[in-house]
Amino acid sequence: MAKKRVHLWVSGLVQGVGFRFVAERQALRLDLRGWVRNLRNGRVELMAEGEESNLRELVRWCHQGPSGARVTDVEVEWEPCQDEFNGFEIRF
Repeated sequence: MAKKRVHLWVSGLVQGVGFRFVAERQALRLDLRGWVRNLRNGRVELMAEGEESNLRELVRWCHQGPSGARVTDVEVEWEPCQDEFNGFEIRF
């Protein structure tokens, strides 16, 4: 399966509940590369590259999030893989 990139914006109660830290663990478990960060508007933004099936699993997880999160919406944009990331990181 070809590599792809997914760009996500997660809305709801997603800050202050460990979303970024658990998202990082999920991405590493799925062998994905990219980053996750909090936005000033209360959402979480995530960019990941890797095998499409693994990216789809990450998208499914983002609809639920970690315990304590209350996800109300996930915007998803699929893009061609750019192979620009070496690992997965939390950006501040």
